[in-house]
Amino acid sequence: MPSVRKNRYLLSGGYMSNTDFSIAFYDTRAYDRDAFTEANKQFLYNIDFFDFHLDERTALTAKGYKVVCAFVNDTLNAKVIDILKEGGVELIAMRCAGYNNVDIKAAEKAGIKVVRVPAYSPHSVAEHAVALLMSLTRHIPQAYMRTRTGNFTLNGLTGRDLFGLTAGILGTGKIGRLMAEILSGFGMKIVLYDPYPAKDWADAKGFEYLPLDQLFKVSDVISLHCPLTQDTKHVINENSLRLMKHDAIIINTGRGALIDTHALVHALKHQHIGGAALDVYEEESNYFFDDWSANVIRDDVLARLMTFPNVIITGHQAFLTTNALHAIADTTLGNVKSYMENAPLTNEVKAG
Repeated sequence: MPSVRKNRYLLSGGYMSNTDFSIAFYDTRAYDRDAFTEANKQFLYNIDFFDFHLDERTALTAKGYKVVCAFVNDTLNAKVIDILKEGGVELIAMRCAGYNNVDIKAAEKAGIKVVRVPAYSPHSVAEHAVALLMSLTRHIPQAYMRTRTGNFTLNGLTGRDLFGLTAGILGTGKIGRLMAEILSGFGMKIVLYDPYPAKDWADAKGFEYLPLDQLFKVSDVISLHCPLTQDTKHVINENSLRLMKHDAIIINTGRGALIDTHALVHALKHQHIGGAALDVYEEESNYFFDDWSANVIRDDVLARLMTFPNVIITGHQAFLTTNALHAIADTTLGNVKSYMENAPLTNEVKAG
């Protein structure tokens, strides 16, 4: 088990012993602690912040807590759920929208409620996706590195206009809709795919839903905004990549496993597509949110991705705005409050 580093915050700045509803926060960083400490001024909970992941090795540290708060790269499988149950945990509060890392059926069997933050700041994710697209198509990282060393040449930095290109949006929830509207503002044609189409919105905006294969064929930019399910896992794969234009750009700010990364590397290596900008990665839990600059990255696929000049990777950063952090903290602590007061859990996740 990793060494325990724990910070207990209270409004007064002092320390207190656990109460029945103390909350154990896992995989926290300074920005988490700051946002939740500020939000806690209206709730006055006892909060313990841990900087390590919640998984099978660390789940015993939750003993004595009624509530645990976890994030996207924590592991809450059946074994972890059992340990949490034995330790007295009654509520799992996910401080994120996704919950594919939680065994919901095991939680229900154990009598542990699961809540999440279904929406925080969809603008933060959509705007980051646009920033990735612009950075990739206009070679901003390469230009920045050149000018930092006094190199002002332009060779190799030729981009292309987004105006007139076709953007394919997979998933038209709040984030996907915002992404579509922003790209429409650039003068791009917008095509969409979602098994549950928002027809009224699309018709009002002049956007068109297409079958998935057709979307892959016609899109110059493909942006992923769908949840990770059995149906969407590896929606970008060897077959779909073959359908794409040779200069198509893939943007992923959704879930890493939406892309078969081995297939993506093959397509990039053989120049079957134009590039990719990724804020998420299928095996990111081993690396993202930590400093590996002085260590060897042993994930050969991630290491290979980082060598391509037409690939940009950010470390699950899209959510990271002050607006989103405040919304996440308020909603998460509000979910805990609802549970404590036996109020309806409007953000509860149940097994399908």
